[in-house]
Amino acid sequence: MKLSNNKILITGGASGIGLGLTEKFINENNTVIICGRREDMLAETASKFPGVITRQCDLAIAEERLSLYQWIADEHADLNVLVNNAGVQQWMAVTDLDFYKRAKEEIAINIEAPIHLTTLFIQLKALDTIMNVTSGLAFTPLTKTPVYSATKSFFHSFTISLRHLLSSKNIEVIEIIPPALNTDLGGKGLHNLAPPVSDFIEAIFEQLKTGKTELTFGFSEAMSKASPDSLKAAFARMNS
Repeated sequence: MKLSNNKILITGGASGIGLGLTEKFINENNTVIICGRREDMLAETASKFPGVITRQCDLAIAEERLSLYQWIADEHADLNVLVNNAGVQQWMAVTDLDFYKRAKEEIAINIEAPIHLTTLFIQLKALDTIMNVTSGLAFTPLTKTPVYSATKSFFHSFTISLRHLLSSKNIEVIEIIPPALNTDLGGKGLHNLAPPVSDFIEAIFEQLKTGKTELTFGFSEAMSKASPDSLKAAFARMNS
């Protein structure tokens, strides 16, 4: 992937890893479009980075995903990079009365949305790169986030298949595999002791420069290379 002179759509680009990617891609001389549900966060990001283009969109709703794509096709047909970053993380137990409702919300954002957007955006003639944000929990789950962990495992598998399926179209598929980072994912304060997003972003961009298509850091690097026995041991430590 070339790191400059792209036009990039980052879903969930106003917070967390998405915001980190937004800032870094802007600094690398790219045009960045971000979308998200909260207009106030989009406006705040645009005020911080005046070149950012924003679009309010609830990716849990299929009609809004279609509307987002049509707007891009009409106004930004030269878009060449799609970053499927938006995600939600629910800390919950299967015995919770609202477990199924919340699980469906996670599945809509973490699985349905990126699959739908992928099938839409590969219709753009300019598209040459898809970046999917998965998780180190794709390799060994945190049982406090049972559905989130499962969606990321699904998305990791889908990304491997997608890389193969789109090779004939000359569309590069890159997987961004973060560990827990100091963001509000899952709720404020849950990840205060985790590494900062900035360290992760710098590390994965160094990997991009070398042509890597699976970008890892810390815990996610260890898990992506772990043996079955090591994964079992990690699962026991995380869920004791």
